[in-house]
Amino acid sequence: MQYFYQQLRLCHRDDHGPPVNVTCNIFINSFGSIAETTMDYRVNIFLRQKWNDPRLAYSKYPDSSLDLDPSMLDSIWKPDLFFANEKGANFHDVTTDNKLLRIFKDGTVLYSIRLTLILSCPMDLKNFPMDSQTCTMQLESFGYTMNDLVFEWLENGAVQVSEGLTLPQFIMREEKELGYCTKHYNTGKFTCIEVKFHLERQMGYYLIQMYIPSLLIVILSWVSFWINMDAAPARVALGITTVLTMTTQSSGSRASLPKVSYVKAIDIWMAVCLLFVFAALLEYAGVNFVSRQQKEFLRLRRRQRRNHKEEEGRFNLAGYNMSQCMPTKDGSAVKNAVPAPNPQRSTPKDIDAMRKKFVDRAKRIDTISRAAFPLAFLIFNVFYWITYKIIRHEDVHKQ
Repeated sequence: MQYFYQQLRLCHRDDHGPPVNVTCNIFINSFGSIAETTMDYRVNIFLRQKWNDPRLAYSKYPDSSLDLDPSMLDSIWKPDLFFANEKGANFHDVTTDNKLLRIFKDGTVLYSIRLTLILSCPMDLKNFPMDSQTCTMQLESFGYTMNDLVFEWLENGAVQVSEGLTLPQFIMREEKELGYCTKHYNTGKFTCIEVKFHLERQMGYYLIQMYIPSLLIVILSWVSFWINMDAAPARVALGITTVLTMTTQSSGSRASLPKVSYVKAIDIWMAVCLLFVFAALLEYAGVNFVSRQQKEFLRLRRRQRRNHKEEEGRFNLAGYNMSQCMPTKDGSAVKNAVPAPNPQRSTPKDIDAMRKKFVDRAKRIDTISRAAFPLAFLIFNVFYWITYKIIRHEDVHKQ
């Protein structure tokens, strides 16, 4: 029982002694697989811990340090370090356990281990895909309070990155923010240290896959303004095709993103592009309606003439019957009924002039649209890129 107690208690701390200081540093082999849908990232590291255990000091051997077999780790005390924001992890044992145990003459212990971690990284995607993210790695003690154990970063080279390390969509800033994240639970106060990685997204992929195609689709919808208004099948087909293509493009942009409640920068772009494409389709509906007003006007005129002839026939018939039986005051009968004036018929020249008037109005709508749509889209682009690439980008850096 005494041996069991000695294995569990801290290495050299007595009842009133100081806590054990464990110095940590990490070496990053790879950093990637940053997933927006699950909001996490994958990293492969060497985790190195160093502490002093006087019970392991030696003087009989001439070497300044001894490299021991990793199986000896079960025979010595080790810090109970864990990653507070870890979602998944695994050790490496090819071809042997990737662990290093080194003991120095004064009892200092160096323990290094290779790990692959999946760590949580809450992301703010309001500026996506022109956003910058901050991902943290938190190292915490599980069972020892700060009265027994304290973690701290190595003064020089606490976080090292493999030379030539690149990320597919992000650029990692050289400065790493080191700090403390002491945790307070109802079981006590536990030591915790953290490192923050500042990542800036490169939007080259999204320019090629989303922004440029959607821009070309919007420009393609403006081609209908130069097509003759009488070519209804061509203009309607072009308008519907661009609307459906834009809808598919917008759905594809959201497929790789989480279902968040706020609006992202890519959502605003896709929504405005879809609005412009849909407006181009509605523009032709307006042009077609205006150009057909002349036919509706002639149809109304014909209906009025037909109604007038029916009323004139009834009036003449009534006048003929009344003239036979109803005398006037002076004894003379009404011989003739006065018909209502006949509306003037439209001549072919009037019809052509009327038709030309409505067609000119419809053409004027197309002419105005050729300039108004590109100008409005240009103004939107100026405000959009200034807002997200300059104003909000500077706000993120200030924070």
